Amino acid sequence: MSPQVGCYGDVLAITPHIDALAKQGVRYMQAHSVIGVCAPSRSSIITGMYPPSIGTLHMRCTAKLPAQIRCFPEYLREAGYYCTNNAKTDYNFQHPKTVWDESSRKAHWKNRPADKPFFAVFNFEVSHESRLPLRGEALEKQIPHVKPGERRDPAKVTVPPYYPDTPEVRRDLANVYDTVTEMDWQVGEKLRELEEAGLADDTIVFYWSDHGVGLPRAKRWLYDSSTHVPLMVRIPEKYRVNGQGKPGSTNNEPVSLMDLGPTVLNLAGVPVPGHMQARAFLGTNLKPKRRYVYGARDRMDERYDMVRMLSDGRYRYIRNFNPEKPHYQYMNTSEKTPTMRELRRLHDAGKLHEEADRYFKPKPVEELYDTSQDPHEVRNLAGKPEHKARLETMRRELLAWMADIKDLGLMPETELIELEKKYGSRYAILRHPEQRGVMEKLLAPEKATATDPSAAVRAVVAKRKPSPEMLKDPSAAVRIAAAQGVGNAAAVARELQSPEEWTRLLAAIALDEMGEKARPFVPALQAIIGKDPNKYVSRVANRTVNVLLKTQNEVE
Repeated sequence: MSPQVGCYGDVLAITPHIDALAKQGVRYMQAHSVIGVCAPSRSSIITGMYPPSIGTLHMRCTAKLPAQIRCFPEYLREAGYYCTNNAKTDYNFQHPKTVWDESSRKAHWKNRPADKPFFAVFNFEVSHESRLPLRGEALEKQIPHVKPGERRDPAKVTVPPYYPDTPEVRRDLANVYDTVTEMDWQVGEKLRELEEAGLADDTIVFYWSDHGVGLPRAKRWLYDSSTHVPLMVRIPEKYRVNGQGKPGSTNNEPVSLMDLGPTVLNLAGVPVPGHMQARAFLGTNLKPKRRYVYGARDRMDERYDMVRMLSDGRYRYIRNFNPEKPHYQYMNTSEKTPTMRELRRLHDAGKLHEEADRYFKPKPVEELYDTSQDPHEVRNLAGKPEHKARLETMRRELLAWMADIKDLGLMPETELIELEKKYGSRYAILRHPEQRGVMEKLLAPEKATATDPSAAVRAVVAKRKPSPEMLKDPSAAVRIAAAQGVGNAAAVARELQSPEEWTRLLAAIALDEMGEKARPFVPALQAIIGKDPNKYVSRVANRTVNVLLKTQNEVE
């Protein structure tokens, strides 16, 4: 969810329990997730590390972490805390059993040994993207505690300018409020349990969201609607230091959700590991406040789209590394949302207004927004002379951050998997002496050559200056990029037979993007629909066939 909460000024929100929590603690006005989607976001929270740095950047990937990078609850357990998670994990890596004392739908701090201190996480899923398309009885089952008088009237919601104003869109927006109202009731139950156990004055409570609201142009993207989240902390008086946590206070410093881990450790008196890229924002001995928060987007389900972002809380700079791709690539999950269907319906009919239709078109390389004057981020300031200095500064800061964290998004996923086997973890790849200089070439592709020893660098060259000779490259990523670039659909189609699933996905995406040139290979695509072990490959193949044959077949 986004900050669609009463205490954040949303007059349509019915959130009495969360609002009461805010009055008892500090409310962070510029809290942001690193990534606008669940699993990579949670990987940053649980490790205190940037997903593009440790290799957890792609949705539902399975990265290997080096031994020194651990989940922060492990340090709490070693310090004597009973740690529970109810119930989501989905961290994009196989986490060890040592992370939690219990992680299940039944996990609860009440199950701890007598008098043992606890750290407990509760995930409320009713406001998840999957609930927003529900209608009628299906929705009613999700929101049993929302009273008739609390139901939001679709006619009274505010439709953002990047959506069409239709009944279906308004219904989705109203559902957001109704599911948040139900979630607020659930939050109230957890707070009531602390009160009844006599622990409210002994327990620090955090409330936050993984990422922004589960609607198009929000979840999965890097706009304010995607990364800006509610965050508040209630600190009992006995645990407050340096004037922190004053009841009813607000804090305007940029805070990243990945800072939660070191903050919890710091408040508990547990040393924060030096390798963490996050910083504690509460407790003693704090490092300097953030000047910027950073964000990333990479593979979202079956589609690749590398985007990077930084924000100082007011100005947001976005760098699109795949400007040739539209914002709205076809993804099975997001296409189930009525709002997305309305966007496509009106776009196909030529009836979508400009501010909404732009997301079906290729992206600008750079975007710059003043969120104080343009909260919906529809006026790109990147080309304005008066913002040239700010644009250059934020561009420089973003590229420096990418270099500093050794951003793996610049490497094809197929190469990440191969090099992970060689070096033991994805985190180790760009830090290994054999890869010295690769990061610099990836950030400055004009310096790269087709004979570079790094397949990732050669893949960049193949995208910029493809040649027939590259079709024989030992790297599938290079071959596919070159084949797509020179328009050789037959060479791309051959890669559909690869035993490597991410190679097959790259090939399927390339054929999809080649349009009519893929038509001779419809039989090859049909042969893998519903049969490829990787459901993402099947999804892309199905979409390509549907477009070429004008069918409407669906897959999982």
